Amino acid sequence: MKAQALTLLIAASLLSGCSTYRPDNLNNVCEIFRGETDWYEAAVDANKRWGTPIHVMMAIMHQESKFVHDAQPKRKWFLFIPLPRKSSAYGYAQAQNPAWKDYRKATGRSGADRDDFDDAIDFIGWYTHTTQRTLKVSKWDTYNQYLAYHEGRGGYSRKSYQGKQWLLGVANKVKRRAETYGSQLKSCKKELDDAIDGWWIF
Repeated sequence: MKAQALTLLIAASLLSGCSTYRPDNLNNVCEIFRGETDWYEAAVDANKRWGTPIHVMMAIMHQESKFVHDAQPKRKWFLFIPLPRKSSAYGYAQAQNPAWKDYRKATGRSGADRDDFDDAIDFIGWYTHTTQRTLKVSKWDTYNQYLAYHEGRGGYSRKSYQGKQWLLGVANKVKRRAETYGSQLKSCKKELDDAIDGWWIF
């Protein structure tokens, strides 16, 4: 009987692992990570690799996709015919095809997928790291990092964001969310660290 129960438990775990995690409370980064500690571990790995604070990466991802794995820009329709999407942005990080290709080439992660959280958070870390290296924008400067992320580094250098009041408002919103996430993370970091450190037992 115990063997049957163990088998059912393992099967349930495998089935749940196949489903895509969707956080219930997007306003609390602790709740997001408690719901899927693998996400926290991936965020920690990206932070160690690229140096971008976790709360900055998560705030950018929230703005880009609301943590929807297969997010894409909406497309318009003409009668019953779907028109092309306005960009190739896809996945958690809303990375466009050229940027994703550059990321794969630069990091050697040829099998990286935009709808995989681990790869997407690493992409955001890489992108912000490269922005800091090439444009001298601090990795802690969520406002300007987001502008460079949205406009591309070339656009940011040309100050293409000037005159786009809606975009400046969005960048301020991402900045405030990063501040909130950062404050929340301080309260649950030890708990989350203990959770991922304990997995070696299993």
